[in-house]
Amino acid sequence: MHRAWVVAAATFLTLICAAAFRSTTSVMFMPLEMEFGWSRSLTSGAAGLNILVYGFTAPLAAVLMAKYGAKRIALIALALIALGTGLTALLTQPWQLYFYWGILVGVGTGSIALVFAASVANQWFIKRRGLVTGLFSAAYATGQLIFLPGVAGLVQDYGWRAASIVVFCFAVLVIPIFGFAFKNSPAELGLAPYGGAPELTTKPAPRTFKASFNALARASKTRAFWVLAGTFFVCGWTTNGLIGAHFIPAAHDHGMPTTLAAGLLAVVGIFDFIGTIASGWLTDKVDSAVLLIFYYGLRGLALFTVPFVLGPSVEPPLFFFIVFYGLDWIATVPPTIELCRKHFGLDDSALIYGWVFAAHMLGAAIASAWAGWIRDTQGAYTTAWITAAVLCILAAASCLYLVNGGRFRASLPESDQPSQG
Repeated sequence: MHRAWVVAAATFLTLICAAAFRSTTSVMFMPLEMEFGWSRSLTSGAAGLNILVYGFTAPLAAVLMAKYGAKRIALIALALIALGTGLTALLTQPWQLYFYWGILVGVGTGSIALVFAASVANQWFIKRRGLVTGLFSAAYATGQLIFLPGVAGLVQDYGWRAASIVVFCFAVLVIPIFGFAFKNSPAELGLAPYGGAPELTTKPAPRTFKASFNALARASKTRAFWVLAGTFFVCGWTTNGLIGAHFIPAAHDHGMPTTLAAGLLAVVGIFDFIGTIASGWLTDKVDSAVLLIFYYGLRGLALFTVPFVLGPSVEPPLFFFIVFYGLDWIATVPPTIELCRKHFGLDDSALIYGWVFAAHMLGAAIASAWAGWIRDTQGAYTTAWITAAVLCILAAASCLYLVNGGRFRASLPESDQPSQG
């Protein structure tokens, strides 16, 4: 077996750890609010800060990984996750919630986000790169699948502090496993990437923050970047920010028990695992822009149905929504990464994707705070669901520009022409 698969397995496990804490936040909303008398706006604001810090840490972490090595930065990130989750069990004040959840865990999870995954895929794989990217994307689903029902049960039986301690222990356990199995690049072992010769590997990523911002400046002159950033903004809005943070409390508003709602999100995780790997496979075979049109369009139609299918029990329309939304949850990731490679070249693609991913998490942060405010002011989430649905339809329409590399390419100014990777 090529060592690339061992590194991929270590990366997958680390991404699960990053997903584990983030999957518990929505389960903790109501217990925190009941114990401390906090509002939904306050708790969802802390989750929004976590998402925002998470997203904007990612492109900067890519620079640090290039300079100091992905392994060193990922180990520090795992330690921050462990510290933040451990301290969360001791919190009593809102500022602690924002600091532990928002800053410590935000920086930690952002440093080993999908930008890290894209860099590993670029370094270690020539063949099966789309499939591996899909596997890494599915790690988030696996983390949710493994942790969410159990954490919901812990919260119900032992309290929210016990849930934080479980995630803390898991993060501590992953640190030595990752340290043993992970290597920064095939060159460290004198190997070629899987499916390619050494001369086909990418050049080192820029090692300064200035270079990262310069790459952003170059990309921001193209329409392709703004389409990818804008659509990924919507992806974050409709996944992490809305469903991820608010599905459980929204279902509770309709009379559904918290453990049942958490179980439904775990089902989302199961089908997301299937859908994201399938999306990675399709990315190797189908125009990625066409895939994005399909994903965002159907997601928008599904979101329109949420106010009508939520209820105290799982009826067939709700289960259909859960299955479908799971298949489509982050199926957008592999084609988005592939379009970054296509339009900005292999050498810059990880950096550019870092900034596109920051837009994803900015959308998620705004959606988390927005949905909490809607719930506090209107007493229901209906406006939040409809807003998200409309944004998805607009995202699908904007992806038409990217079909076949930009069907209007010939009529664009030179600065708008996609570069070839």
